[in-house]
Amino acid sequence: MSELQTIHAAFAAKVDAILSALEAEGHLPGGISRGNVTVEPPRDPSHGDLATNAAMVLAKPAATNPRALAELIVTRLSADPVVTSAEIAGPGFINLRVDDAAWLAELRAIETLGADYGKSAMGAGTTVNVEYVSANPTGPMHMGHCRGAVVGDALASLLEFSGHKVIREYYVNDAGGQVDVLARSAHLRYREALGEQIGEIPEGLYPGDYLIPVGKALADEFGDRYASAPEAEWLALFKARASGAMMEMIRADLALLGIKHDVFSSEAELQAAGKPEEAEKWLREQGLVYDGMLEAPKGKTPEDWEPVELPLFRSTRFGDDQDRPIRKSNGSWTYFGADLAYHYQKAQSADELVDIWGADHAGTVKRIKAAVAAMTGADGDPVPFEVKLVQMVQLLRGGEPVKMSKRAGTFVTLADVVREVGKDVVRFTMLTRKPEAQMDFDFAKVVEASKDNPVFYVQYAHARIRSSLRKAAAEGLAPSDAHLDLLGTEELELVKLAAQFPRLVEAAAAAREPHRVAFFLQDLAAAFHAYWNLGNDRPEKRLIVVNDVNLSGARLYLAAQIGHLVKNGLALLGVEAVEEM
Repeated sequence: MSELQTIHAAFAAKVDAILSALEAEGHLPGGISRGNVTVEPPRDPSHGDLATNAAMVLAKPAATNPRALAELIVTRLSADPVVTSAEIAGPGFINLRVDDAAWLAELRAIETLGADYGKSAMGAGTTVNVEYVSANPTGPMHMGHCRGAVVGDALASLLEFSGHKVIREYYVNDAGGQVDVLARSAHLRYREALGEQIGEIPEGLYPGDYLIPVGKALADEFGDRYASAPEAEWLALFKARASGAMMEMIRADLALLGIKHDVFSSEAELQAAGKPEEAEKWLREQGLVYDGMLEAPKGKTPEDWEPVELPLFRSTRFGDDQDRPIRKSNGSWTYFGADLAYHYQKAQSADELVDIWGADHAGTVKRIKAAVAAMTGADGDPVPFEVKLVQMVQLLRGGEPVKMSKRAGTFVTLADVVREVGKDVVRFTMLTRKPEAQMDFDFAKVVEASKDNPVFYVQYAHARIRSSLRKAAAEGLAPSDAHLDLLGTEELELVKLAAQFPRLVEAAAAAREPHRVAFFLQDLAAAFHAYWNLGNDRPEKRLIVVNDVNLSGARLYLAAQIGHLVKNGLALLGVEAVEEM
């Protein structure tokens, strides 16, 4: 095994070479896809170190018996000097045990590769557009946006780490009715800044205090010019000023979480540039937009309902329940029509699209998937598209629901939460459950210094390792790989777990699931803490063993590499690996 090739990748290459040899010898027909062949740890560790499904996957297309094929593979694997045993299990799975030297070589690879350990070329330079957050520019970020922001940002980092080119995009919904409401709310605060008593904020306008400085800025810029002017004179101007101010606030809120986007796409600019018309023209040329009548609403038809001819997208051709209008009866774009045009534009500059949406948008997934399925990218091929839905977060304090923020008017701001508990706590906590699962965020629990708090437990593993290395240095000891053969069963089990990180990264990237990295880090931290605790009652199990420089150096070397790995994983999640706690 090359020092720079991780053990799972090395054995995947070994199995692939064996299959090529069997093909050349006529035992396997040529041209059979090996895409589903895996080399991974067996589900039951007692079965061995590694397992491959090669015989099970290839036997049917090769028209042969799985066990017979497995025997051919096992014969060749058994000849490998680092394989101590190769056995056939069940109908044709192959379990391998690997020499300790191979695992010690993996430990050295972690040191050699450093921050690059776990990096992959899997993406092969594929450009993926990840759109996330995309909150309406009508106020500060709140915790309803936070989870999607963290999931999207961590996914983007994960995809980059696995060899993809990533475009981080934010879609600014600045062309809808909610921005008109924002402008009217800002106008009210503008009049207030000019000295008018506005009283209680009327229902239907945004009540948050965050618009007070926007109103003051407008008053400073325009004086009383628009105080009594008709809405038609100031609405467009106030929309631009207010939404611009909100986007500055949103960028600042996201920066508190360590989140930046490469592209901010404005819906208003998209429409002004005629992009929806371009998309409609292209779709009509493909026969995918036609002028037709919408079906009457199901159930009792409203008295004022009238059939109207509208331009309809043939979304039923792509699995949707009904064809969807892209324009309203007044000629303006429907939300779906604008969204369709936006995705059409994105598809021209990316090989794949991923959207991170709140679970409240679940009802629109099918129609936008239908729209993207109809599109082609710049190369004329369909563009793979995925929507990841993220459930809301319930804020608690000691088990009790948290009251709303006065500044925001109706919600708890993300900035308030980050300032109270810290960026790292917020980010890691958002990834401790699958995004489609409901989540409680309890202010008391997320800062608790206990093993029940995954944020603390993982960061403490790194801090504990760094503390041990500082203590060792003070005693004249340093990590050393000169005597790794002194490491025993407990240490090798830790190495075997750590060695799963590269394949975990690839699997998480392929599934678009960054939370898998957080889960792995929790397992690794728990395993390290358990290993550490062996020395509480047994001095000979401690990292630093009195009067045994060689064993101490080997254990410190192991701990240092586990620390590197924790740091790598946390970096993918945008979380700092702290030096002390």
